[in-house]
Amino acid sequence: MGIWKRSREVLRWLGVILVAITTTFLLVGLGANATAAALVFLVLVVWSATQAGIGLSLLIAILCALFFDYYFLPPFRTLRLATGQEWVALFSFIASCVVVARVAEMARRQTRQAEQRREDVERLYALSQEMMLHEDAAGLVRDLPRLIHRIFALDEVVIYIHDQDQFHTSGPELLPSTQATLRALTSGMNPTMAGHGGVTAMALTLGLRPVGALGWHPAGLSREVATAVSAQVAIALTRATAIETSARLEAAREGERLRAALIDSLTHELRTPLTSIRAAATTLLQGEGLDEVSRLDLAAIVDEEASRLDSLIGEAVEMAEIDANVVQVRAVPQHTRAVFDQAIEESRKALTAHRIAVEVEGADAPAWFDPHLLSRVLRHLLENAAVYTPEGGRITLRSCRRGNRLEFEVEDSGQGIDPIDLPLIFDKFYRGKKGASTRKKKGTGMGLAIVRAILAAHGGGIEAKSTPGKGACFRFWVPLVEKEPAVKG
Repeated sequence: MGIWKRSREVLRWLGVILVAITTTFLLVGLGANATAAALVFLVLVVWSATQAGIGLSLLIAILCALFFDYYFLPPFRTLRLATGQEWVALFSFIASCVVVARVAEMARRQTRQAEQRREDVERLYALSQEMMLHEDAAGLVRDLPRLIHRIFALDEVVIYIHDQDQFHTSGPELLPSTQATLRALTSGMNPTMAGHGGVTAMALTLGLRPVGALGWHPAGLSREVATAVSAQVAIALTRATAIETSARLEAAREGERLRAALIDSLTHELRTPLTSIRAAATTLLQGEGLDEVSRLDLAAIVDEEASRLDSLIGEAVEMAEIDANVVQVRAVPQHTRAVFDQAIEESRKALTAHRIAVEVEGADAPAWFDPHLLSRVLRHLLENAAVYTPEGGRITLRSCRRGNRLEFEVEDSGQGIDPIDLPLIFDKFYRGKKGASTRKKKGTGMGLAIVRAILAAHGGGIEAKSTPGKGACFRFWVPLVEKEPAVKG
């Protein structure tokens, strides 16, 4: 590129010199007088100054002065001047050429600077627009070097974050010397630009607090543009830090709120079966006036409430596992029918008064999933359907393959879900409106939240649809992963 640029410059100089010679011969051929020739030569000097700068325009001014003296001032065809008037004319022409060339060069430089400022403003505006449209503050910090690299046409851009001691770059791995320069620039709180190892850098500060450093190569940014870019980057870093801090505080508050809600819910729900158990046990211990039927009824109450207590504790343990992110997916090749049978067997006590139907669409080829997790999901949904489906009602289990998903459905013929409750049923501790037909169901509101969290850990999801009075249908899915059976030798 350097050789090509120098070649173009030489050709430009030769071209302008050729224009001056050609213009001179045209003036001589047309018989122009000294005044007309001086004006034409002056225009030629102005044109060369606007096109090629002061250096070339001065060369053209010297050539035009020589041509003017040789061809248009007496004695003609010589470089001697006959009288003082001709000397005055020659020096006036030379002075006019120099002054005009200088003025034209200043105008050219100012035009170039104005154009550069306009480009800088457009680039700064483009950078601010990109930053505003970026919704993820942390992602914006990672993408900023590439944005600045692209918008300002730089070879390399690097951002150093002081609080995290991290570097983000648009190019290859940074040299240790560059890292040391950016760290030193930040710790010294020196906002001025500094160059080291080909990288120009500027400290990023917000007020008097250092937040990092910005480095770029080559040193193509003016101080004003570099200051404006650094200010925007410093604001972006501070905003990302503030959002991250706010998110941590919000997560801590949400965790505390959920823990408080869990404790309140469990305290209330655990007292109810414990009260029933204690009352039945006290009556049994006294034993006065109790016949065999009454004793069996009280024993049944103890058994039922103990089972309910065990279910509540189980849900609390499951929710604790999910909140602690200890749920692990252990996928094995499994048939969906086997998972249905396992879930029905585990929920047999809750389903004794209902009709169960199982529908497996297509060939029940083995797929890779965690049967223990899906059995837990099915058990929660089956027991939930049993509660809201009247005795003798039908509960249907279905499975099918749709694209890259293995889908399951649990459909009941119960009372359905109120449209107001439907968007909220998967939220933690949400139990919906209690009608006369649902008062027998008392729970913590954790079951469906547990289902959704288990499926999310498995890479799947769940949705529900319902028509009040005609039942509800829960559809959930997991990724469909199939493997050929191992060939035994």
